[in-house]
Amino acid sequence: MAVSKKMKKFFFNLRYFRNNIPWDSGISPPELLDFIEKHPSGRAIDLGCGTGTNVITLTQHGWQVSGVDFAPRAIKIARRKAKSAKINADLQVGDVTKLHDIDGKFNLALDMGCFHNLGDKKNNYLNRLDEILAPNGFWLLYAHILSPEHADPDHGISSTEVEGLKSCFNLIWRKDGTDKIGRNSVWALFQKTS
Repeated sequence: MAVSKKMKKFFFNLRYFRNNIPWDSGISPPELLDFIEKHPSGRAIDLGCGTGTNVITLTQHGWQVSGVDFAPRAIKIARRKAKSAKINADLQVGDVTKLHDIDGKFNLALDMGCFHNLGDKKNNYLNRLDEILAPNGFWLLYAHILSPEHADPDHGISSTEVEGLKSCFNLIWRKDGTDKIGRNSVWALFQKTS
């Protein structure tokens, strides 16, 4: 059953308000840290940035970073964390399938758990991602993989969808695994083809 955008927004805001956000460890993942180590800094955007943990990490490593999340409460927390960390980042409440207030090109788009929640809006997201990524820009993606046990099409992507992304991007690497509660997941690094 598809959940309306308003209900998702309410759900996520409520979770942030109650500090019931188990997906937010407050620690940047090794996949991102490895990317930072192997690539020169540039412009990055964190799509579905939540409380800004990865925005802060990227900024502390010399990146110019924008973060977007549709949950106003998450952005409020992210701004507070950025101020405490004494970093300057552009943190916006917005729709990652539209990104109306985002200008310029990015060398990196980070998505840790946003794309897999977009349901039938994934193509809008991909079109906008193609517009904002610089030539040879990277997209670092973490997503839950649909399985018979977890088959909600509004929360997850199929392995076929991951493979289908190769029509838009070069797949640099893919790492399949499971999250801390046993759901199938994937990390993938894509590079824009032009």
